[in-house]
Amino acid sequence: MQNLVLLDLDGTLYVDNQALPGAAHTLTSLRRHYRLAFLTNTTTQNAASIIDKLLKMGIEVTVEELFTPVQASLQYLTAWEQNHSRKARVWPLVDEALRNDFSHCIFDETTPDVVILGDIGERWNLGLINQLFRCLNQGSELVALHKNRYWQTAQGLKADIGFFVAGLEYVSGQKAKIMGKPSAEFFRQALVRFNCSADESLMVGDDIDSDVGGAQAAGIRGVLVQTGKYRAHYCEQALIDPWAVITDITALPHLLERTQN
Repeated sequence: MQNLVLLDLDGTLYVDNQALPGAAHTLTSLRRHYRLAFLTNTTTQNAASIIDKLLKMGIEVTVEELFTPVQASLQYLTAWEQNHSRKARVWPLVDEALRNDFSHCIFDETTPDVVILGDIGERWNLGLINQLFRCLNQGSELVALHKNRYWQTAQGLKADIGFFVAGLEYVSGQKAKIMGKPSAEFFRQALVRFNCSADESLMVGDDIDSDVGGAQAAGIRGVLVQTGKYRAHYCEQALIDPWAVITDITALPHLLERTQN
């Protein structure tokens, strides 16, 4: 029996600033029978801003229900500092809205212990890439908030930071530590956070790689919604077999009712 339903946000409950039809009502219906948690790779806003954005769209989520790659990376840095018995020198290459989340660390863009790579939009350029390359070659750890290939916007799909993470891995010979989806460890941390086992949980999202693949690597059943970045031709070629595929989030209550009876 499912006790915890883990839900992606962008592409599953909304696209850009528009809630998908029936999303808010579906959450209300689900809350009558299940605990809900929300796992997002959104790294252009802090947790409070994400909650505010959702509320403006009529989607009610609390901070306690939200788990993000930033939270996972802060847990990683805490463990790093405990292991090294000192403050970490960190280059948080993230959106300005997130820099305060790393304020307890020592900022260092020359010889950092850890590079935290997030969404920085149009700030990418060859000079920045070479600066990162030098840091990684000198021993800095590469920590990526996520490794999404692309994301859905009102104008269509756009390349995500997975493009840059993969490139930096290639030129440096270093494997990035992925804090968000599709890392199985991210999902395991979420299960600990929400005090639930994998076999009592379900993950729902529009990304067959990050949402479904990552969850199922952690032993959590994955449900793919045919909204957001979902593309039939890509999913048909993927090596990931979702536990279930539904048209959109409004079909989830019926799926759960049908599979648990």
